[in-house]
Amino acid sequence: MDVKYVGSGTRYSKAVIHGNTAYLAGNVAKDPGPTAAEQTRMILAQIDDTLKLCGTDKSKLLTATIVFADMRDFDAVNDVWDGWVDPTALPTRTPIEAKLITQRHLVAIQVTAAL
Repeated sequence: MDVKYVGSGTRYSKAVIHGNTAYLAGNVAKDPGPTAAEQTRMILAQIDDTLKLCGTDKSKLLTATIVFADMRDFDAVNDVWDGWVDPTALPTRTPIEAKLITQRHLVAIQVTAAL
């Protein structure tokens, strides 16, 4: 099977397609706003853009990992997530808490989708 690299830079690709699956890199807000909800909106827009480049969309999500700098932001992120995700095609999801790339970053999201 062929492997296709999407949006490759000097260190990583935005996505890698293998077979009928698109594996997206983890996303943080490019310009982090002051709240986890604002950052989540930015991240989900970035994910939408990358999924489109891969020829798929959020209705084909298989799995998602959401990384919180602080789990106290869980409800705020869920409010945005619930408004974005396709309620008829819910992926598996794993929320975890971990230190992110900078103190300004409050959330990171990584998804995998079918084509």
